[in-house]
Amino acid sequence: MATYAIGDIQGCFKELQQLLALIQFNPAQDSLWCAGDLVNRGPASLEVLRFFKQLGDKAVVVLGNHDLHLLAEAAGNTAHVHKTDTLAPVLNGPDRNELITWLRHRPFLHYDKALGLTMVHAGLPPQWDLNLAQQCARELETLLQDDQQFPQFMQHFYGKSPKKWSNKLEGWDRARFISSCFTRMRYCNAKGKLDFKRAGSPGMECQDDGFLPWYLHPHRKSHDLKIVFGHWATHGFHAGHNVFALDTGCLWGGSLTALRLEDEAVFSIPCKGEATPNAYNR
Repeated sequence: MATYAIGDIQGCFKELQQLLALIQFNPAQDSLWCAGDLVNRGPASLEVLRFFKQLGDKAVVVLGNHDLHLLAEAAGNTAHVHKTDTLAPVLNGPDRNELITWLRHRPFLHYDKALGLTMVHAGLPPQWDLNLAQQCARELETLLQDDQQFPQFMQHFYGKSPKKWSNKLEGWDRARFISSCFTRMRYCNAKGKLDFKRAGSPGMECQDDGFLPWYLHPHRKSHDLKIVFGHWATHGFHAGHNVFALDTGCLWGGSLTALRLEDEAVFSIPCKGEATPNAYNR
């Protein structure tokens, strides 16, 4: 029995199957985690969704920004449709409603006490410990799973403010900040302010103004957690500082990577790339 965590797939179903063959994934005894962004920009989002859905309780998937983007379109918010989107097969598929309902019931955070691991798509702000992060995740999950609140949330989650956590945040501002942390954050400064402009790797971005990768914040209250995350293709694989970064840019011609959680063994396959770099930061 083994548990494997995989970074952003984004509709690259063929590469997913190649990686699963490499690790000899057996759903009868193994489990598969995905750190979000199952869909979009790759050619086979529909197949990826169907595959993870049919795995049942052998799969753990947290929601990423592209997964929310799909849910927003499904809920009628088409204001942010992009020419690089490849979501039409899902939205027009015969099992659209089943897949959308399944996706709406995925968590934003998964914590496995036995393995001592937490998984999110993007990150956690420095002010959150595990208890607060779980509470915030449940708030969003309630919005997504409620038939009346779901379309309202999908009209309000886009945006770049607020950028800093406060217990006084409420309403859509609170929901938007929480979703930004779980699905979009990369950098923050010493005061915990998020920066949505930087998308490059820590080695590429100038940090003279005090912005650092979220996991390097010196007072991060989740520093004692081992965290698996994706979202950051330019960062590449990283194991250190109590985190595992798993997005290795399959969509962009990098690789698709799996981490075996029991012993931290790493497996990857090269990918030809399904998108152009000028479409990266979204």
